Amino acid sequence: MNPLIIIGAGLAGWTTIREFRKLDAVTPIILITADNGDFYAKPSLSNAFAQKRTPDQLVSTLAAKMVETTNVTLMAYCKVVALDTAAKTVTVTSGSDTQTLAYSQLVLAAGAQPIRVPMAGDAAGQVQSINTLDDFRSFHAAVSPCGADADGAEGPGKTVAIIGAGLIGCEFANDLLHGGHRVVVVDPSDRPLSTLLPLAAGQQLQAALGALGIQWHFGTTVQSVDSAGSELKVSLANGHTLMADAVLSAIGLRANTALAAAAGITCERGIVVDTQLQTSAEAVYALGDCAQYASAGQRTLPYVMPIMNAARALAATLAGTPTPLTFPLMPVAIKTPALPIVVSPPNPGQAGDWAADAADEAVAGSVWRFIDATHAVRGFVLTGKQTARRMELSKLTLV
Repeated sequence: MNPLIIIGAGLAGWTTIREFRKLDAVTPIILITADNGDFYAKPSLSNAFAQKRTPDQLVSTLAAKMVETTNVTLMAYCKVVALDTAAKTVTVTSGSDTQTLAYSQLVLAAGAQPIRVPMAGDAAGQVQSINTLDDFRSFHAAVSPCGADADGAEGPGKTVAIIGAGLIGCEFANDLLHGGHRVVVVDPSDRPLSTLLPLAAGQQLQAALGALGIQWHFGTTVQSVDSAGSELKVSLANGHTLMADAVLSAIGLRANTALAAAAGITCERGIVVDTQLQTSAEAVYALGDCAQYASAGQRTLPYVMPIMNAARALAATLAGTPTPLTFPLMPVAIKTPALPIVVSPPNPGQAGDWAADAADEAVAGSVWRFIDATHAVRGFVLTGKQTARRMELSKLTLV
């Protein structure tokens, strides 16, 4: 029996394996990954500084234990360089070694890569992004205090310039502040989370993070990053110059589609999958950050809950029970303790407008509903203590 092969050892890959093993204990599984295969929760990367957790402490289960409990063959530090959907094979390299493996079914759980924009300067190569534990390990080393004093107190925090005031940028900004660092955020929009939140909610977040010390530079972009002794000089398009110890790019993610596209599999914003998560190639499936879901209106959904739902449905399909994926309403909790936020955005292209609920002076926070032409609720945003109304608003919102 040719094995089930899964490419990618992130949440999507490991969760699919765990769900599949509940249904099938004997089919051989090969998991191929470019890292060591340790299991960790990616959301923990953006609240580790406040919790004073090291990169190693973010690992919830070591790869060896995952292999033992799920009975898989792990090919760590390997790269899939070719996929032949007609022959049902993948070509894998590890160092100077190359081998071709046959599969019965193949799952692409290859994730996404941070979007990077070109910039000038002799230190542009020092701009970092965080999307994996290895990325976080590098960034953590760059901003960690330089040792402790005679009393054992940690050294002074660093100044970090963050490019991007979206979800990732705001979460890391809040976390770095609580970790004792200074933060400057640069974004071409006029407020944080401008594409996700109504105007007033974005302004609330801007004020809350600003009160903690974040310096905002809206309406401009980073043009260059240059060395300036032990610091980095960040030059903005509006003529301003910032000094920082580290620069973090948090512009967004782009699905990893190169392998699938090279094999002739249909790709758009992500690897296109149908309601059963099958790609345009027979016996090849995709989920997670690399997938573009038909069940979600041809959207990519780089969040935890969609991955969990997709993995359960896919595991059943792989085990012989074709199971269409249906997504429930999945509000997203944004990890900005300065202003807790829960958002359930309307579908892309949904006609309608944001409407604020009447202010309730007894409860800190605010509520916005996205109302369509039929007066139906198609999305909502909750801030502050109003986030406790998540279930209430979820019941009133149409998917």
